[in-house]
Amino acid sequence: MWSWRADWTAPLWRRPALTVGACVLAAAVLGARTFARPELAAVLYLGVVGALLVLVDLKLHRLPNPLTLPSYPIALALLGVAAAVEGDARPFVHALIGLATLWALYAVQWFLLPGQIGFGDVKLAGVLGLYLGWYGSDAWVTGVFLTYLSGGLVAIGLLLARRRGRRDAIPYGPFMVAGTFAAILAFAG
Repeated sequence: MWSWRADWTAPLWRRPALTVGACVLAAAVLGARTFARPELAAVLYLGVVGALLVLVDLKLHRLPNPLTLPSYPIALALLGVAAAVEGDARPFVHALIGLATLWALYAVQWFLLPGQIGFGDVKLAGVLGLYLGWYGSDAWVTGVFLTYLSGGLVAIGLLLARRRGRRDAIPYGPFMVAGTFAAILAFAG
């Protein structure tokens, strides 16, 4: 249920300077790369929501629906307007393909490897696939590759350092967001 004081918001309210700083930094970095482009508003939105999701997932190992689910219509609307302003529907069509493909990839993983990723990761994958698809297949592949690479390397490092065991959960949302942000920075413009 939605509430500004829901349990998932606690990590955000407990450290407001970190929350605001992370949102501003993510939006500023992504915004600087997409400045004066039609998709600027959509990318700024992703920066803020992505930062919030990372903070919550790191603390609670959850990607809350009140952040992920509204991101679908909001991102679709903002990217739809960007496509109209650009006068080219192809990036929007690619975005829809990216959404469906990344959502399906994560849904298959969730189904075949129970307990390895949560369904929150599946829901987030669709939103991130939308943005990656907007920038084309190379951006999509790069974002997915960087997600798996960074998540895998950190997991191996934590195992080798004995900070986590093989059965310990590691929040995956931060790697998904980081991979997407890196791909946007590499392919925007």
